[in-house]
Amino acid sequence: MSQAIVIFGAAVTPSGAPSPALARRIGYGVAAAAEREGPILCSGAARSGGPTEAAVMAAALAAAGVPRGRIVLDEDSRDTLQSAVAAARLVRRRGLSGVVVCTEDYHMARVRMLLAALGVASARGPAPPGPGDAPRAYWRRMRLREAAAFPYDLAVVWWRRRRLMSLVDG
Repeated sequence: MSQAIVIFGAAVTPSGAPSPALARRIGYGVAAAAEREGPILCSGAARSGGPTEAAVMAAALAAAGVPRGRIVLDEDSRDTLQSAVAAARLVRRRGLSGVVVCTEDYHMARVRMLLAALGVASARGPAPPGPGDAPRAYWRRMRLREAAAFPYDLAVVWWRRRRLMSLVDG
C-alpha cells in the first residue's frame, strides 16, 4: 500500500511567494516525491486574501517537475489540526497505509501526535533534525510555540475525538 506525502502549510508573503519556512517545506515535499509514489497533499488556506498556501505549494511542486496528477489541494485548513484531519481523510478515502510528513523539525512531533490520535500511521519526511538553514532565533521561537501548542492540541483531540473522527470519515 502506498502512503500520501503531506506538506503542512506555512505563510505566503504578500507578493504571493512562499515564506522561507514554506519554501523549506516545499523542498522536503519535492525530496519525498522523488523517493516515493503516492499522492501529495498540499495543505493550507489563504491568509489576508492572497493565494492559498496549498496553491503556492502546488505551483512550486509543478515547477520542480512533480506531475500535477499527484498533487491534491487542501485549501481550507487554517491550522495544523485541520491539516491533520484533511490528511487523515485522504488516507481513509484512498485506502492508503499512512503519510510521510513534510514539515520542519520543531513541528514534527505535534503533527505526528495529531495524526496518531486520528488513527493515521506517519513517517518522518526528509526534514533535517534541528534548525537546518532556518535562523536560530526563529527556530527557538517556533520551538516555544510548539511547547504550548502540543498540550493544547492533545487536549483538543482528546475531548473532541468523536467529532474529529466524524470529519475524517465523513
